[in-house]
Amino acid sequence: QLQFVESGGGLVQPGGSLRLSCVASGYNLGYYAIGWFRQSPGKEREGVVCISSGGGSANYEASVRGRFTISRDNAKNTVYLQMNSLKPEDTAVYYCAAGAYDTNYYCGLQDHEYDYWGQGTQVTVSS
Repeated sequence: QLQFVESGGGLVQPGGSLRLSCVASGYNLGYYAIGWFRQSPGKEREGVVCISSGGGSANYEASVRGRFTISRDNAKNTVYLQMNSLKPEDTAVYYCAAGAYDTNYYCGLQDHEYDYWGQGTQVTVSS
């Protein structure tokens, strides 16, 4: 059973940066595409960014493109989300998730495509 531990969340001022980490255990993360999702109170969970299992492709939600960067280190079974120029509307609980695809070069941002989920880490952007 693939399990995750997310970390790196916290309180940051607008314009600041955070780096989230998602460490997997129980299976080789390299077989899976990884997505980062977020959910704020009263809103549905939304896909933020994903990276293919091979690491060669990423897919960014429009509002974070140019500010967030996803990367992975399969040797460490870890995926990172670097978040820069944070805005109050980025405030949410952030989750990492793993999904299996038939190709190493694709990932999607729909939560039904992902089978394994972490417990989430809170990100609050406020002055």
